[in-house]
Amino acid sequence: MRIATWNVNSVRQRIDHLLTWLKECSPDIVCLQEIKCTDDAFPRLEIEALGYNVVTHGQKTFNGVALLSKLPFDETKSGLDGDAEDVHARFLEGVVSLKSGVVRIACLYLPNGNPPNTEKYPYKLKWMSRLRDYARERLKTEEPLILAGDFNVIPAADDVSSPEAWVEDALFRPETRESFQSLLGLGLTDALRAVTDAPGQYTFWDYQAGAWQKNMGIRIDHLLLSPQASDRLVEVGIDSYVRAWEKPSDHVPVWADFDLETASLEDAR
Repeated sequence: MRIATWNVNSVRQRIDHLLTWLKECSPDIVCLQEIKCTDDAFPRLEIEALGYNVVTHGQKTFNGVALLSKLPFDETKSGLDGDAEDVHARFLEGVVSLKSGVVRIACLYLPNGNPPNTEKYPYKLKWMSRLRDYARERLKTEEPLILAGDFNVIPAADDVSSPEAWVEDALFRPETRESFQSLLGLGLTDALRAVTDAPGQYTFWDYQAGAWQKNMGIRIDHLLLSPQASDRLVEVGIDSYVRAWEKPSDHVPVWADFDLETASLEDAR
């Protein structure tokens, strides 16, 4: 099973890119961020024609997340608990069933937090705290859980081409990285770092200053796995080639392959 995440930076502007990539990569489940449209404006029919079930949690002009799945959803839920006044469309959870049991996927678009000397940064940290509370509760179920999306967090110096340029940025501040590490401390695994320690594994290149051409990138799109998911992890990939397409998103897809169907026999022993 292949599960992928991609901040498409406006799904209606990138629909041709998305459809091309879906055909080439053929992921089973996809988490999309920054769809930047309301639910009724999402290009559902084109994606459903490729065999996907579609669930969206949209918002006009900003934010917005979506789940695409070749398997039917047993249940879905939008919105992250912990702040009734937070109406931003940043969280969408879905559950699918396999022979081995259920798999729960949470599609996330965390706040950017910049400028850090404004109310945007405390909002980011509070959102991460709410996410930690969510993960802590979900981990108690001991089911395969994947948190996938644009975390707007650069976890470590190896995840950015020029660390010194990001020191004061909300994505790389110590409090941000500590909050991310506290998620891992619950028992979650950073999927990419489970398969490679290599630097230069970037998922985002800014549109400015020739960042793509100079490979001045950062890694901010992640898949975090519960122990039951990480035990089944096979491979992780970054489809950086799509960043070279005409009028691309500034993010690229990240995917992970899991051997989930074989779990039932082994677990039954």
